[in-house]
Amino acid sequence: MDASFKPIADHAVLVTFAEQVDEAAHAAVIALDRSLANDPPEGMDETVPALVNLLVTFDVAKTDHAAIEHAVRQHLTALSPIAQTGNERVVEICYEAPFGPDLDAVAAATGLSPDAVIAAHLSGDYRALMYGFSPGYAYLAGVPEGIRVPRKPMAVRDVAAGSVVIAGPQCIVTTLTMPTGWSILGRSPTQIFTGDPQYPFLFEIGDGVVFKRIDVATFDRLSKERAHG
Repeated sequence: MDASFKPIADHAVLVTFAEQVDEAAHAAVIALDRSLANDPPEGMDETVPALVNLLVTFDVAKTDHAAIEHAVRQHLTALSPIAQTGNERVVEICYEAPFGPDLDAVAAATGLSPDAVIAAHLSGDYRALMYGFSPGYAYLAGVPEGIRVPRKPMAVRDVAAGSVVIAGPQCIVTTLTMPTGWSILGRSPTQIFTGDPQYPFLFEIGDGVVFKRIDVATFDRLSKERAHG
């Protein structure tokens, strides 16, 4: 697959496969990411995969933009996009009040009942595409078309950590209390931060995600259990 290259500051190269979100482009991003991880060029520090591009950072004392681009191009000549076969992660979610304040609004916008919105959300084919915005914020593709709603005109402040939010085709389980303009369907007691320095987040890029519905009592019980380890 063709790619374009752009130098970033003095220590990185951005490799881009498409201008819009595309399944083939993302598969190429993951394949290149894994290829570079298995055989890193001299001086490479790390790679950061996104939806359609890959950021390759390097040590300026050991290499430069031209050398990194040359090495990446060599990887690309033998690159075959691979199927994403990550682990399946289960995330509990409670849709009941007060955890799903935008459920009725999403129902009104889509012409569905709240129960139908919940059923659609549970049926989504979710996969972790990238991390961004804040620590542990995994952007999950797979929101069913019938409940894809745009971002709100204005963000809402103080949205609790663990909120399950959607916008367009994407879904996020928030990890911090902060503003969001995405629609809040529910809240999860599932811990995204693992405490493992090597694998700090529950999701790896390419992992599948299944949402499991729970009630308020189960939410409270799981939250207490996990708060105490």
